[in-house]
Amino acid sequence: MEDKKSTLGDIEKVLGEIGDKIEELVKKGADAGSEVKEDIEKKIKELKENKTTLEAELKKGKELLEKEFKEKKEEFEPKLEESKGFFKEGIKQFGKALKALFGKK
Repeated sequence: MEDKKSTLGDIEKVLGEIGDKIEELVKKGADAGSEVKEDIEKKIKELKENKTTLEAELKKGKELLEKEFKEKKEEFEPKLEESKGFFKEGIKQFGKALKALFGKK
């Protein structure tokens, strides 16, 4: 699960870098000549479209991961509660054993 979180973090970092590059191109485009400016604007448009697509895919991935986590949590919740009960009973029995072993004679 932690590995998936770091992967999502890496994707978000890349998206941030893409946004930074777009801003850099916008600034360069403002200073460029008209022919170069058109090329830069075309690249900016393509990058924005790709960034939007990547953001949508990231959102879908997050939703899928959250759904799977919720399903697994619901699946294991009863088993965890049962194990918790067994653990408590084991502690009680251990306490009784210690009491019997070291109790008053």
